[in-house]
This record gives sequence, structure tokens and C-alpha cells, in this order.
Amino acid sequence: MELPTKKISHPAHAPAEPVKTMGIDVGSNFIKLILMDYGTEAVLRDKHTEKIRKRNPTQVADEMIQTMLKKHGMAFEDVAYLASTGEGDLVRRKRGHFYGMTTHARGANFFAPESRTVVDMGALYVRAIRISEDARVVDYKMTGQCASGSGQFVENISRYLGLSIEEVGDVSLMATQPEVSSGICAVLAETDVINMVSRGIQTPDIIKGIHLSIANRIIKLLSSLKAESPIFLSGGMALNKGMYQALGEQLAESGKAFKVITHPDAIYAGAAGAALWGGYRHFKLLEKSTVSV
Repeated sequence: MELPTKKISHPAHAPAEPVKTMGIDVGSNFIKLILMDYGTEAVLRDKHTEKIRKRNPTQVADEMIQTMLKKHGMAFEDVAYLASTGEGDLVRRKRGHFYGMTTHARGANFFAPESRTVVDMGALYVRAIRISEDARVVDYKMTGQCASGSGQFVENISRYLGLSIEEVGDVSLMATQPEVSSGICAVLAETDVINMVSRGIQTPDIIKGIHLSIANRIIKLLSSLKAESPIFLSGGMALNKGMYQALGEQLAESGKAFKVITHPDAIYAGAAGAALWGGYRHFKLLEKSTVSV
């Protein structure tokens, strides 16, 4: 598959030679790492993700970076800028940290330049971000951590139903009579699911109902945000086929004419955005030091 590439602008003139940048996104469940060439174009060179499980996130991040460097025959000093996002305090030797909304905005613009709204579906919350043509954050809205609209909630329910998180999307597509949970918070929603199982509701209908419930919450966020189309889905649930279908159905039912798009690397949007901002800052600092000499 062709590597994602984007023409970019710089603080001053375009650099003669591209530099290597890394972006690392430390989430609640996964750590995502991007290696990028940053020059007159930004080119995604490599990517890697690891589930944290019960390991030390700082150690996992260190090992991921070292593995990436070794794979490409590089030393740490060959990286012009290592930028973190998410739980960036857990990353050692980073040069800078960027807030998650700004990195997801920049990453969405990298993967789908036409994007005007980003829906970041993370483990603990969902946030909708309205962005400008040049990937700046204009406004945002987000769910609370107690809401039953998060990736962690979907993973917990799938485990209870005997499914892996990778199976959830395909199982949802098999639903014939989805039953939507009425619980607003995760605890009440989980109780609803237990009751559905006891009443004999089929697993696909339960999963599809959960996706529809999350889709409704997303649409409320989009309405509150005064979102603009196209909408880019990022984060762990972005490639969940069932979630994508449910959101499309609910948007059609609500009469909102939003185009929803995603990308095979949507889970890396935050990490890609961090690598891009890192490259920008590297050349900005370089420009400043040149001017001061």
C-alpha cells in the first residue's frame, strides 16, 4: 500500500533534507508510535501499536521506540524530534508534548485533508473536534468519563458476551432486532446488558444496540458543536465496522447530511499529529536559532 504523504508548509523556507520525527500517543489501553520523514513533504515511514495490558506504560513506550530505531538502523540521536501526546508524562526522552485535540486534528488532516470535524473515539471518552482547513482546533465537545460511550465500555461488554474486541464489528452487522441500552452511565448500561442476556436477546442485537446508543451520543455532540462535514473518525473504535454502520444509520435517521470518513491508520491519528507538530517545532526552533546568531 502506498505510504501516506502530505505536502506541508514550514515556518520559513522548506528544508533541503527531510528529518526523522517520531510521534507517540500513550492511551489508556494502547500505545501508538509513528516514524515520519518531515521535509518538503511529510511521509509516514513506519508505525507500531502495543496493548499495555498490566505492564508499565513507560517501559512499553521505551521498548517500542528502541524496537523502531533498531528496525531502521537508527540511533536515538538520528531523530530530530520525539513528540508525545496523550499521557505524555510517561514518555522519557521526549523533546516536547502536544495536547491530544491538536494532534488528532493534525493527524486527521494528514490522513484526510478534507476533514472539517474529527470524532476521536477513545477508551475513556468520545470527543468531537471542529477543525479549520489548516488543521487548527476551532471548537470541541466531549462526553464525560462515566458515559457508556467509550471504547473501554465496548471492550468490557464484549468480554462479558464472550467476544474479542476484534469480533465486535462483524457481529454487530449480523443484528436483526437491535435493542438499545437505556443506561446513561456505564454501570447502568452494563446492568441493562445483563438483563438483555437473561431475557434471551441475541448477542448481535445487544452489540448493535450498544453501537446505536454510542452513535446517538456522538450525534448529540456533533449537534452541540455545530459540526461541519466531512467527519473523520479516529481512535480505537474508528475501524469498528458495526460502529461505522450504526453512526451512518443514526445520521440518516436524524436527517443530518454528514459525510463520514475514516482511514486504515485512523488509530494512529494522534501519533501522526504529534510527529507532524514535532517536525514543525523542530524547524521553528532551527529558524529562531539561525536568526539569533
